[in-house]
Amino acid sequence: MLEPFPNRDETQALALAIVNTIPEPFLVLDGEFNVLAASRSFYDTFKVDVRHTRGCLLYALGDGQWDIPALRVLLETIIPKHATMDGFEVEHDFPNVGHRIMLLNARQLLSAEGTKSTILLAFRDITTRRAVEREKQELLFETEKLLTEKRLLFQELQHRVGNSFQIIANILLLKARAVSSLETRGHLEDAYERVMSAASVQSHLNQCEGVEEIEVNAFLSKLCESLACSMSVEDQPFMISAFADEARMTSSKAVSIGLIVTELVINAKKYAFPDNRLSAQIWVAYETEGSAWKLTISDNGVGKGHHIGAAGGGLGTMIVNSLVRQLGAIMDVVSETTGVSVSIMSPTFRALLPRAA
Repeated sequence: MLEPFPNRDETQALALAIVNTIPEPFLVLDGEFNVLAASRSFYDTFKVDVRHTRGCLLYALGDGQWDIPALRVLLETIIPKHATMDGFEVEHDFPNVGHRIMLLNARQLLSAEGTKSTILLAFRDITTRRAVEREKQELLFETEKLLTEKRLLFQELQHRVGNSFQIIANILLLKARAVSSLETRGHLEDAYERVMSAASVQSHLNQCEGVEEIEVNAFLSKLCESLACSMSVEDQPFMISAFADEARMTSSKAVSIGLIVTELVINAKKYAFPDNRLSAQIWVAYETEGSAWKLTISDNGVGKGHHIGAAGGGLGTMIVNSLVRQLGAIMDVVSETTGVSVSIMSPTFRALLPRAA
């Protein structure tokens, strides 16, 4: 409901008609900033009555509660120059209402003669919205703070894990050099290689922190490079090559694949090259067809000796068999005089292989 100022002109009538359609607090001012009319929501929102509002100077309303510097800038500086203003934010403590944040939209209308002006002033209370935004911002800040702390703790943990791997590997290597039993030395050297390869897997996955999937070729290349360095000796150098298509895999799957590669490479070192040949080579390949995948580790060794996956095998066989089951995969071993090839693949990949005639 509006209380019109007497003798309103055509511009005022139009303004009042507009006010009737707006449920938010609304004022119609004359060119001197006196209130010509106010919407009922204005009275309700700011706890003022008609007789102390209509015809009064805006800045004098409610014992001066609207004498706000930012509002004066809007009405006396911006509006005369631009005639319109949207989203002008005013933050103020209003008597009987409390702290409020208001968005003001203003329009200046001129009479047909251009001698009189009327200002339409609409208010939107965004106090709750700003409070929610502040809460979200504070929550975001706290979340980022916690994430930063978590990241620092995780980096520290990674650093300590890496150091622990190195310490354990060095102890194993020292023990291997100190013992006289060839069998014990072999076990210690195997353990050393497993620790070093696990450290390599951990190091590469740490570099991929925050990435749900990693690039397979880079992962296998780094792992094989680490294995070759740890396994090669002066009289028995190893060439380990990794090949992969443009495949990606989850970090959890990469751990299993990395451990399988490690065990199969260790197995090849132990059994494929008893003659310490200088041309010892091991190939690691990973290929995909859609969601199907295949991992192959092959060598150019003698093709004899204990083969991973055989019944009654040692620790390496137990590890590989367990990891293959975890991956839901199957394993094929082909042993020839030119070397051994071990393939681990998803069942769906086997279904893609050509059938024998």
